[in-house]
Amino acid sequence: MNVVHGADWQHQAGPLDHPREECGVVGVYLPGGDAARTAFFGLFALQHRGQESAGIAAADGHDVNVHTAMGLVTQSFRETDFAPLRGPLAIGHTRYSTTGASRACNAQPLLVRGQHGVLALAHNGNIINALQLKHQLQDQWACEFNSTTDSEAIAYLLANAPGQTWEERAFYCMRNLEGAFSFTALTPTAMMAVRDPLGIRPLCLGQLNGGWIVASESCALEHLGATFLREVDPGEVIVINEQGPRSAYYSGSKGQRALCVFEMIYFSRPDSVLDGRQVHSVRQALGAQLAVEHPVDADLVIGVPDSSIAAAVGYARESGIPYSEGLVKNRYVGRTFIQPEQRLRDLGVRQKFNPLPEVIEGQRLVVVDDSIVRGTTTPHVVNLLRAAGAKEIHLRVCAPPIRHPCYMGVDMATRRELVAANKTIPEIQEMIGADSLGYLSVAGLMKVVRGNRGGFCDACFTGNYPVPIQLEWDKLALEKP
Repeated sequence: MNVVHGADWQHQAGPLDHPREECGVVGVYLPGGDAARTAFFGLFALQHRGQESAGIAAADGHDVNVHTAMGLVTQSFRETDFAPLRGPLAIGHTRYSTTGASRACNAQPLLVRGQHGVLALAHNGNIINALQLKHQLQDQWACEFNSTTDSEAIAYLLANAPGQTWEERAFYCMRNLEGAFSFTALTPTAMMAVRDPLGIRPLCLGQLNGGWIVASESCALEHLGATFLREVDPGEVIVINEQGPRSAYYSGSKGQRALCVFEMIYFSRPDSVLDGRQVHSVRQALGAQLAVEHPVDADLVIGVPDSSIAAAVGYARESGIPYSEGLVKNRYVGRTFIQPEQRLRDLGVRQKFNPLPEVIEGQRLVVVDDSIVRGTTTPHVVNLLRAAGAKEIHLRVCAPPIRHPCYMGVDMATRRELVAANKTIPEIQEMIGADSLGYLSVAGLMKVVRGNRGGFCDACFTGNYPVPIQLEWDKLALEKP
């Protein structure tokens, strides 16, 4: 059992006013192949889900070895790091922190030892009863915690859970975990994929060269040349070893589903398949529905790159208003070690976007964006477009107003910080300086994603959480003594 950690670092968030990403997980069983290297390229395809840290655990039938580091996937691994990551089994993780600070000790996969031996775990989601579980695990099994993330509570719970099989132990976890969890886990001889009974976070299964791949999104399978088979069902446990995969279902599932609807709006890559539909086509349909609900007399439709482009195209097609690029995105701006000087901080959104004055000068613009969270940067985008000569700016948002925090694995903001929780739509319009503002309705959103009550989690819009929550959960709760 070996764990290698990189150094801590403090990242600077990008300037966009959007929900922060979640995490991405992969799991690989590749008989006779290089599972760790395959997991690396799977994580590379999931980099959009988290940029704070990355790691891979590999198993060779006798032991589990882990390498983690802070930063992007390509920053976290050198060729020499793969030498100890031998074997046909591997899991990987790319992180955005939703519980626990951005520190090396919180990088995943996490490696623990319990009554059933050594186990590594990579988790996407958020466990809202993690603090209580931590105390229970310390008292009952004398577990020694080395991180400040909720994922370590899952790992210790699974490594010590009663049951004769890993399926039974995973079901024990499902009975005791409150919140969202899609995770991969690794023992010396098997890899597991587990999705919570509500299916809040995504997970899918594919096949590759006689082996098996699981990943947060199907785009990772396609990058690896794997065949996408299906999405892992809510409440399903898949155990994969040299005998192949076996599947079992949690008997406590009530048939209710609550996939995070923001996966459709913003998080997932447009080429991924979720709930049986390609995300790109869903986003175009969201834009079309937005045009039906909030028409306007305008000359041009533009989208805020990149996640809003498909919705902007959908708005343009439905409205008959021409679509064009109006903002160019610097695709290499992300989290950085370096604090910009004051002059660069004042430029704000210009570090991320640059307008095309030849396109937008004198034009009445429909500007499509995917969401407004705090409302801190949207005014700067509006000002940027006005300075480039836009005659009118009509902002259209293909998500309903976000009025409630997320406790299911998205770093959304506190209720105090959410602009729509504290201001009316006319007040928000005045604050951002747009000529008009239109949000997609919850009913319109659900019509497009073909959801019904229980099919998708829409708690950030409605406050109807799929599980009981603790008010104002603190993502740093486990940091405190």
